[in-house]
Amino acid sequence: MKKIHVIGGGLAGPEAALQAASLGCDVILSEMRPIRSTEAHQTSDFAELVCSNSLKSESENTAPWLLKQEMRRANSFLLQAADASAVPAGHALAVDRIEFSRRVADLIAANPKIEVRREEVTALDETDPDTITILASGPLTSSPLAAELQRLTGAEQLAFYDSISPIVDASTIDMDKVYFAARWDKGTADYINCPFTKEEYEAFLDALTTAEIVEAKSWEALPTNGVATPAPQTMNYFEGCLPIEETARRGRDTLRFGPMKPAGLTNPKTGRWPYAAVQLRQENLRADSYNLVGFQNHLKFGEQARVLRLIPGLEHATFLRYGQIHRNTYIHAPSLLTETLQLRAHPSILIAGQLSGVEGYTESIASGLLAGRYAAALASGHQPTPAPRITANGSLTHYITHADQKKFQPANITFDLLLPLEEDLRKKIRDKKECHRIQCERALTAWDQWLDSGPKLQ
Repeated sequence: MKKIHVIGGGLAGPEAALQAASLGCDVILSEMRPIRSTEAHQTSDFAELVCSNSLKSESENTAPWLLKQEMRRANSFLLQAADASAVPAGHALAVDRIEFSRRVADLIAANPKIEVRREEVTALDETDPDTITILASGPLTSSPLAAELQRLTGAEQLAFYDSISPIVDASTIDMDKVYFAARWDKGTADYINCPFTKEEYEAFLDALTTAEIVEAKSWEALPTNGVATPAPQTMNYFEGCLPIEETARRGRDTLRFGPMKPAGLTNPKTGRWPYAAVQLRQENLRADSYNLVGFQNHLKFGEQARVLRLIPGLEHATFLRYGQIHRNTYIHAPSLLTETLQLRAHPSILIAGQLSGVEGYTESIASGLLAGRYAAALASGHQPTPAPRITANGSLTHYITHADQKKFQPANITFDLLLPLEEDLRKKIRDKKECHRIQCERALTAWDQWLDSGPKLQ
């Protein structure tokens, strides 16, 4: 049996390594931190969550729920760690970052089939007959490795810019000005809500849109031949994760229909919705810190302190981490990848995680789960069978490998990616929730059948 080399210790890499090892393969897991860090990571831990601590909705029959249900049925090791380190977050799955990383590290250390190497990989040998490679080096792939990928693919990489939300010390929140609530009373009231009057919102908006932003750095440019090019003049933001100042510039009410949406957040002190609201989500099990939901930004740290303290309840807040922007690099999957995540030109190399064109924590883990299973099949001399198109995992992979090549952008899991119901059934069932329930039911049935027909974890 061939050995499997996984490059990257973020989310996709550890999941891929654990999956492949549990299918009987010998795995080498390479991670360059702490020998070489990135501009966004703060630790050398496996599975460090750089942006938020949320793995999205756990509401039944939603697309994120379906993706996670499929992963749980496939024994996703990182979802096990996430479930075990969950913190209160209403109807979402959010985790204590440190506990989550610790549990992932323990799973890797306990598996005798996995050899961990703390090293920077700068070369890829596509001709090695004894090795299957899974490249899961993430959105901040180092310049030498990015140049190697360019050499192999013969195509220019693409890049967009992703963001990190601020974190506030819970003891510095003025609890007399805020209230606990879940939107529309779904789940438990785990979110702290900072309510705005119209006047407070307008003042906040004026300060936000005139605040000084951070200039783009040379490392944020796309590496070419191993060398970072000059800093970009404009940021190519991912539309699903815009910084708040960019959202605010698109209209005075844009934030009120986005991360500051007040709908469903009844203030118990007034019995009404506020004009706008900022939600704070618990960051860890100790509940001593909270992150500002959807408040990623690209402002200078001093400006962030000034602007964010205009939020009611945060006037004297201590920020444990400020928001940031970082480059996210991904390949042009529609032209380069097969449905089993193999490079078309070099099938012994698989691409997983955000580098493949999926967006989001859960999606990255799911990509690693599939890559680990596909690599295990290849290592044993078999051609892997793609996840069924009707499933959430299959639909996500189908999107990145079949998207319009001229308009390709990374994607989160949504029902738009799944196969729709037959037209006559859609006409018969008008209720969208019922349609989604049927889609989920069909997906899980097909997923179980696919799992039953494939190799079993040891």
